[in-house]
Amino acid sequence: MENRSSFSSRIGFVLAAAGSAIGLGNIWRFPYLAAQYGGGSFLIIYLIAAVTFGFSLMIAEIGLGRKTRQSAIRAYSTLSKGFAFEGILTAAVPMIIFPYYTIINGWVIKYFAAFLIGQDKAAAEDGFFGAFISKPVEPLIWFLVCLVLCTAVILLGVVKGIEKVSKVLMPILLVLMIVISVYVCFQPGAGAGIRYYFVPNAKDLSVKTFLAAISQLFYSLSLAMGIMITYGSYMNREDSLEGSVRQIEFFDTLVAVLAGLMIIPSVFAFSGGDTAALTAGPSLMFVTLPKAFASMTGGRFIGAAFFLMVTVAALTSSISLMEAVVSIFMDAFHMGRTKATLITAAYSVVLGGLASLGYGPLADVKILGMQLLDFMDFISNSVLMPIVAIITCIFIGFVIKPQAIIDEVEAEGQTFKAKKLFTVVIKWIAPWFLLAVFVTSLLQAAGVYEI
Repeated sequence: MENRSSFSSRIGFVLAAAGSAIGLGNIWRFPYLAAQYGGGSFLIIYLIAAVTFGFSLMIAEIGLGRKTRQSAIRAYSTLSKGFAFEGILTAAVPMIIFPYYTIINGWVIKYFAAFLIGQDKAAAEDGFFGAFISKPVEPLIWFLVCLVLCTAVILLGVVKGIEKVSKVLMPILLVLMIVISVYVCFQPGAGAGIRYYFVPNAKDLSVKTFLAAISQLFYSLSLAMGIMITYGSYMNREDSLEGSVRQIEFFDTLVAVLAGLMIIPSVFAFSGGDTAALTAGPSLMFVTLPKAFASMTGGRFIGAAFFLMVTVAALTSSISLMEAVVSIFMDAFHMGRTKATLITAAYSVVLGGLASLGYGPLADVKILGMQLLDFMDFISNSVLMPIVAIITCIFIGFVIKPQAIIDEVEAEGQTFKAKKLFTVVIKWIAPWFLLAVFVTSLLQAAGVYEI
């Protein structure tokens, strides 16, 4: 424990944690939900949820990591041996997500390369995406490119790898997003998309709006993945935990809002204001947006900039997922970083390779009617993550008690201005909202409910 790595500065921790939180969820899900559920009204609800619900859950996870100086696999059992099972459940989440998330990151890199070398028109054609992911070899190559990049960063360690890369990539990400947003907003027809995005629409407000905002916040902040616990275990006790969480939330929310400002006006300009064209997930990223960019003046270059930006966002998230898994192996089996990293890379090649082939040669192999990648996404996002988050709230709210985390936040003379809010949310509000997210996630997967 004494030799555990630490971030060298507060800004290094904040940028690394923000880089983890800022990923594909911010870019391909947030704009869709914002447009679907009242535009500005959704944004207001999301912001309120971020500074209350999201803040409390992030304080809980980072505080748990910094207090125990352990990754998820041992953090819970360090404070209560009866909750060792929660460490195992939490550890399973990044171990499942990392291989398939890296596959998707590889797809993004492929599209960046296509726009960069002038294949933007081809990338915008119907069937291009489906034909690409069904190939047996090419998607694996891009997957391995991303995996090698992540492995190289993780092998360099917390300070020389994760922190240094985050300090370089995060400013690049923000600059690219601002440039693309400004360019898109001046495209013909973009004004309607901007109004649709920002102007509140009260008639779209409903219980589903609140659930959509809470679920998006939950997934976009990298909660219940073991990441924030891991990064918290590397955080210096002299640094303000409350202040750092506020900064992470600011960066994450800024990127989410900018993502909407890039994507919604782009789709509106391309579709002539047809809201049906604004979908979520891979179809938005790899089908609709390439068409939108191809229709713009200078679309090749703005498309290349966009996919470079997404590559950066996805890469920082992939790095954090891999670090969470590596830290779990290091803590659970007392092994060195190099060995743990190589083991993580090896199992990811096997599991990720199978998931990638699930859209090609192994397309007929399905679990519960889902392709392997979709099944891995379902198990991790719709089942394990809500369960992990609910148990974490119970663990902190009623087992070790909120005061244990409050004491950690106030360590070294720091203040915790929102400790009353934290206590109320973690004990009485968050568990019920998370239960609602869990139930709706299962119903959505079953096709009974739609967000």
